[in-house]
Amino acid sequence: MPDKIAVIGSGSWGTALALLIARNGYSVSLWGHEPNIMEKMKKANENSYFLPGIKFPSNLSVEVDLNETLDQAQHLLVVVPSHAFSQVVQNLRGKIDHIDCISWATKGFDPASGELLHLVAKNYLPDKSTVVVSGPTFAMEVAKGLPTALTVASVNHDSRKQWQKILHGDKTRAYTSKDIVGVQVGGAVKNVMAISAGISDGLGYGANARAALITRGLAEITRLGIHLGGRQETFMGLTGMGDLALTCTDNQSRNRRMGLALARGLTIEQAKIDIGQEIEGINTTKEVFLKARELDVEMPITEQVYQVLYQDLSAQEAVVNLFNRKPKYE
Repeated sequence: MPDKIAVIGSGSWGTALALLIARNGYSVSLWGHEPNIMEKMKKANENSYFLPGIKFPSNLSVEVDLNETLDQAQHLLVVVPSHAFSQVVQNLRGKIDHIDCISWATKGFDPASGELLHLVAKNYLPDKSTVVVSGPTFAMEVAKGLPTALTVASVNHDSRKQWQKILHGDKTRAYTSKDIVGVQVGGAVKNVMAISAGISDGLGYGANARAALITRGLAEITRLGIHLGGRQETFMGLTGMGDLALTCTDNQSRNRRMGLALARGLTIEQAKIDIGQEIEGINTTKEVFLKARELDVEMPITEQVYQVLYQDLSAQEAVVNLFNRKPKYE
């Protein structure tokens, strides 16, 4: 019998990963925190709200009982928004003694502590190895079975190889990395840069400006990542340049759409309603801005996005501020 995988989080990304793993031949249990929604998903045999029309295979079951879901699983993948990650991990204590590691595909920092999520996981589950799954991926394309590449990062060799095996398939290439810090920084901060790219494109500033934002955005991500202990080469890979380019250039990106909405003059709340899904970059911008200030890491694009989101700076003024900075060596 194949191993059973519990996926905690039934949003678009959690559902897409559950579909991917099930298609790779594993038995998958998908759990979400709202029983009514899970019952509707079970009845429809699909995630009608986020991924309509994509039916679940027979080896993907929708569950409403978390304890039962965890009891039957050999492996665990958490796919919840970053602001919920800490609470979810706390709730897992005492329920996953039979599972060797905790893995997640959440991108962001913990808003309460400002820490990367592997530190949060280690705080509550110190005896578990930690694995992060990241990369340039849109949920709908993964759910449809389109070609995709992912990175599985862990300092534990056996854990990262196990999750590489689980995720690797006919249409999915899963690479491994030891750089759990760099992989997380790239996956989180690219959402800030996607908001900036959306603002720029929404104001009609063109492809040149977008390319400049992506390139200088990568420089900011790399500076922060290295300062936190990441490896420079990580930021030229899938979870660095790859994820950044994807998120900044395609309107499937919620964070890019947030920037486009701000450029149209919508408020943050209006944009959230318009987009209708979690927008990680809003919280991440604040967390990254505060982290950069604490560590004295120069991140001018992040600073301007922060001022737009939290200090009522107009999108136009943010662009002017960036271009009025003193010329410097690249």
